[in-house]
Amino acid sequence: MEEKLHSGALYYPADPEITKCQLKCLDLLYAFNATRPSELELRQQMLKRMFAQIGEDCYIESPLYANFGGRHVHFGKGIYANFHLTLVDDTHIYVGDYTMFGPNVTVATAGHPIEPSLRQKGYQYNAPVRIGKNCWIGAGAIILPGVVIGDNVVVGAGSVVTKDLPSNVVAVGNPCRVLRPVSDHDRQYYFKNREIDWDAIK
Repeated sequence: MEEKLHSGALYYPADPEITKCQLKCLDLLYAFNATRPSELELRQQMLKRMFAQIGEDCYIESPLYANFGGRHVHFGKGIYANFHLTLVDDTHIYVGDYTMFGPNVTVATAGHPIEPSLRQKGYQYNAPVRIGKNCWIGAGAIILPGVVIGDNVVVGAGSVVTKDLPSNVVAVGNPCRVLRPVSDHDRQYYFKNREIDWDAIK
């Protein structure tokens, strides 16, 4: 049954073998969320136990929510996640180096059939999500199962990402659509008419 988590097939998530594994993962997540902000070393050690892969210099604010406690989550290095990141990690979630998540972002891999009788029986399916390097996922954004996001992408706050996004774009809306490319203008201004002082950047 656990193989079906990653195959895209319909499966029954309340299978005893699956729930036994899931509860162990959720206990670790509960312990992580109970740590103090000052317990930085302990938190890093716990993340390495919880996640499938997590690179150096990642920081995740608590509370973190994850269906399998991060068991199927692959984080690169230098990733920052603000409060209330929700990872529906019933199958794999891949996130590239230096990507940032605003507060209240949801990344979902699990879906449920439209056919009502299948939902009534509790069946679901999963599709992996891939997010590239150096992305910024704005506050309250939702990324749906099977989506692939390229590198250097900005997803606007509150967006619902239902389809793949190419690299080097700003995308916004519900459903999320490409607004414009990342451009030379963005190398000059960081917010409205505020210029970047490159000499002051370390």
